[in-house]
Amino acid sequence: MHTEGPLLIFAGAGTGKTRVITHRIAYLLGQGINPAHILAVTFTNKAAQEMRTRLDTLAPGRGRSVWMSTFHSFGAQFLRVEAAAAGLSHDFLIYDTSDQKNVIKSCIRELNLDDKKYKPARIMDIISRSKDELLDADSYGIHALTSGDYFRQAAATIYSLYQKKLKTAGAVDFGDLLMLTVSTLRDNKDVLEKYQERFRYVLVDEYQDTNHAQYLLTKYLSARHKNICVVGDDDQSIYSWRGADIRNILEFERDYPGCHTVKLEQNYRSTASILDAAWQVVRNNSKRVDKKVWTDNHAGAPVNFVEVADENDEAQWIVDDVARRAAEGGLAYSDCAVFYRVNAQSRVLEDAFRRSGIPYAVIGTMRFYERHEIKDILAYLRLMHNPQDNVSFRRVINAPRRGIGKTSMDALDHLALERSVSLWDAIDNIGACAISSGAKKAFTSFKQLIGELRRNKDSMTTKEIAALVIDKTGYVRELEAEDTPESKSRIENIYELFTAIDDFETRSPDKTLSGYLTQVALVSDADDLAGEEDRNKVTLMTLHLAKGLEFKTVFIVGLEEGLFPIGEAAFDPEELEEERRLMYVGMTRAKEDLYLCCAAQRRVFGKTQWNMPSRFMEEARSITNVKIHTQRRYPAAASVPGETGRETPPAPLPERRQENTPFPLGSRVRHQQFGEGKVIDKSGAGDDLKLVVLFDTGQWKKLVVKYANLEKI
Repeated sequence: MHTEGPLLIFAGAGTGKTRVITHRIAYLLGQGINPAHILAVTFTNKAAQEMRTRLDTLAPGRGRSVWMSTFHSFGAQFLRVEAAAAGLSHDFLIYDTSDQKNVIKSCIRELNLDDKKYKPARIMDIISRSKDELLDADSYGIHALTSGDYFRQAAATIYSLYQKKLKTAGAVDFGDLLMLTVSTLRDNKDVLEKYQERFRYVLVDEYQDTNHAQYLLTKYLSARHKNICVVGDDDQSIYSWRGADIRNILEFERDYPGCHTVKLEQNYRSTASILDAAWQVVRNNSKRVDKKVWTDNHAGAPVNFVEVADENDEAQWIVDDVARRAAEGGLAYSDCAVFYRVNAQSRVLEDAFRRSGIPYAVIGTMRFYERHEIKDILAYLRLMHNPQDNVSFRRVINAPRRGIGKTSMDALDHLALERSVSLWDAIDNIGACAISSGAKKAFTSFKQLIGELRRNKDSMTTKEIAALVIDKTGYVRELEAEDTPESKSRIENIYELFTAIDDFETRSPDKTLSGYLTQVALVSDADDLAGEEDRNKVTLMTLHLAKGLEFKTVFIVGLEEGLFPIGEAAFDPEELEEERRLMYVGMTRAKEDLYLCCAAQRRVFGKTQWNMPSRFMEEARSITNVKIHTQRRYPAAASVPGETGRETPPAPLPERRQENTPFPLGSRVRHQQFGEGKVIDKSGAGDDLKLVVLFDTGQWKKLVVKYANLEKI
C-alpha cells in the first residue's frame, strides 16, 4: 500500500516474497495506475512467468499489460527499440555462450596466442564479469595496462578484437544486453527521459542478487519519480562469484533517502525448530540487517545432527532413514532432498541410492558417470583395455586437444572403412591419408601414448592406471590452465573418480581394470530403473541450486571445516559470511525435518581428510530442540554390481599401541603457525617421529616432531 517513494522490502525465507510483489502490482492497478507505467524485473524466466500468471489471476486483463521480464529480456527489447541510439542495427543478433566461445577462439588464433594459456572459457568469464561492472574493452584495457599484469593485458587485446568481431557481425552477447542498455540511458538524455516517464513504478525481485549493471539500470529508470520497490533478503545473497553485490541491498536506504522499509519476518513454510537453528547460524554474520524470521507453525521435530565415520556411512545412513520412513508411510521419496556443497559429493550418494533401489534425480548437473570429464577418463581406460574400441577412440582422440580436426578424422575414418580395420589399426597406414604432416604426427603420437599406457596395465592397480592416464595425457593440466570455476569443478570430479575406484578396490573381489569397467558399464546402463515417467524420486543437488525450493525433509551433508565452509573461505571474512548465508538458504528449504550430517573422515577429490565438524553445525547445535545420531561404521555394500544386500562388516580398525611419547594420540598441541590442535595419527620413531595434527582451524598437517617445535598443552 506504500505507493509513492522508494520502498525496501526485506523478505525473509518462506515469508511470501513472490506473493507480496504480485499483490503490490495488483494494488497499484487497483489504485488506477496505468499498467504501462509499471516495470517489474527479476532474474529467471521461470520467476517472471510465475509472477505473470499470479498477476493475471489477481488483475485479469490489466495485469498482462504490465512489463514484467528478466533483466536480460528487458535489455534485449530496449535495444531493439533504441538500436540507433545504442549504435546497433535493428536486426542485431544475440550470441549465446557457444557463439561467444567460438569468436574468442578465433581471436586467440588471429593474435597468435597460446590457447592453452589463454583458455577461451577463462577469457569469456573475464569479458562477462567486466561487462557486469560496465567496463568496455577500452576501459578494461586501461586497467590492464596500469596493472602491469601481462595476462590481463593479453586478455584486454582479445577483448578488444572480440568486440570488433561482434560489431562486424552485427551481434551482441548477454553482457552487452545490460551494458549497452545502461550506457544508452546514461549518454542519451532524451531516451532516458522517455523511459523515466514511461516507467513511473519500478519493482525489482531478488534485489540482493543484482550486479553493478543491474543496480545502475534500475537507478536510472527510477531517478525521476523515485517510485522504486525492491524485494530481497540479504541473508540469502549467495552469488557473489557471478557478480552479485550484497551492498546494493544493504546500502539501499543510503542510495534512496526517505526510503520506507518493511521487514517480512513471518515464515509460512518451516517449523519453529528449523527456523531457530537457521537463525543461530546466520546471526553470526556481521554484514546483515537485524531481523529474525519466526513462525506460528508448531515447534516440530527436533533438528537432527548426524555424526558418522566417513562419507559411505553418511550416504548409507541417509538411504536407510529414507527407506525406513517411506516404509512406515507418510513420506514420499519426492518429499526428500539431499544438499551438498560441491558436485563431486553426489557420487557416493548416487551409489548408495542406486544399491538400495530408491529412485533419485540429480538436479542441475549430470549424473556422476555421465559427466563429460568422467566419460573422457573412462574412455581412456576402455581404450587401454581394448584399443579396437572405436567409440572410445573417437571420444579421446582430441581430449585434450592434439590438433586433429574434423577433416583429418574423416580421412582416418575413410581409411579404416576402406581397409575394414579399426581406427586404431588404421593409424599404421596413416601415410596413405591426404592430410597434413602435423595431423599424421598427432595420430602416431596418440597411438604411441596408448601403447605406453597399455604396457603398464597388467602390473598396476586400477587406481594406479587411472593416475597414469591423468599424468601422461595432460588432461588435468589442461583444465588447470583453463582456470575457470567450471574447469575447477571438472577437476574435482576427476579426483572424486579416484575415490570411486578406491571403493571398487575395497569392495570387489575382482580388482582388475576389466572388473572395474564391467561395474561402471552396469551402473551406467541401468542408472534409472524407475524410468523418467516416475517423478517420485529423492532430489540430489548443490546448495546453490536449492534456493527458491522447499521440501518436507532436507539432508545437508558434508558439514565439515574445509568442505563447508569450503577451502580457504574460513580465512576470508566476506567469503565466510557468504558460505554462512548458503548454509542458511539450505536449512530454510526444510519444512518439517532437517538433518545436518558430518563425517569424522572423508575422501574428497581422491584424498582422505580428517575433519572437524563445520562451525555451522556447531552454531546450529546451540538450540535446545536437537536429536543426536552417532553411527560409527556401516557394513560395506555388496560388491557384485546389481546385487543388493550387505557383506559381513569389516573388522574394526586395530587400536594403536600407545608408546612412551610426549605426544600420544588424542593429545592437544600448539604450533606457532597453525595454532592449537589434536594429534590424530603418528608414524616413525625417534628423529623420524611424524605426527598428523588436526588443527582447530579445520586444517590437518603431517609434521616431523624434530623440526615442528610443537608444544604439548
